[in-house]
Amino acid sequence: MNKVFKNADEAIFDMKDDSVLMLGGFGLCGIPENCISALVKKGTKGLTCISNNAGVDDFGIGLMLKTRQVKKMISSYVGENAEFERQLLSGELEVDLVPQGTLAERIRAGGAGIPAFFTATGFGTEVAEGKEARQIDGRWYILETALKADFALVKAWKGDTLGNLVFKGTARNFNPMMATTGKVTIVEVDELVEPGVLDPNNIHTPGIFVQRIFQGSNYEKRIEQRTVLSKEN
Repeated sequence: MNKVFKNADEAIFDMKDDSVLMLGGFGLCGIPENCISALVKKGTKGLTCISNNAGVDDFGIGLMLKTRQVKKMISSYVGENAEFERQLLSGELEVDLVPQGTLAERIRAGGAGIPAFFTATGFGTEVAEGKEARQIDGRWYILETALKADFALVKAWKGDTLGNLVFKGTARNFNPMMATTGKVTIVEVDELVEPGVLDPNNIHTPGIFVQRIFQGSNYEKRIEQRTVLSKEN
């Protein structure tokens, strides 16, 4: 099975309206920039996006919000995106805010074949509304369901043509677990190599989870916020 695609445009060829997507990354670190740009160009709409955050107004998922391609966001943190806030308050965008650890575990559970789990996080808050609650060993827990996606869009540092992946630094956040969860996992990498180049002991995600891979280009790799000392200090 040939998993290698020329670019993002070719890799997302069969992505349809109303798809459920997982998009890796944390803040603006380790996000699938090329795939997002290709989706904006393709104009796919009605998307449900599962991601830790919603990017910023002019970058990341923020680009798809700007073009009204996102129907629903399932996220943990969305505070850096003014367009997201506007669409949320106007009722244009459906939003499911999930505690970050719960979001990570729901994604991991989806990849591991675990349908649901109990967690104490969120009990007694709005997060628990409509969910089953159970007392275990004297403590209350709520039932959270696993998350899955039609497509998982993942950004890795290096990958080989068989789909084995290595992540670098903070980019090793939501990306590895999302790679296990999509019906189709599409990976963009800084460097695509031949099988045998990567050290098997350092592979973070085995190629069995990856259906499509391509070498990305023109990465901006932005910093979400930069704080520096003034010259006076």
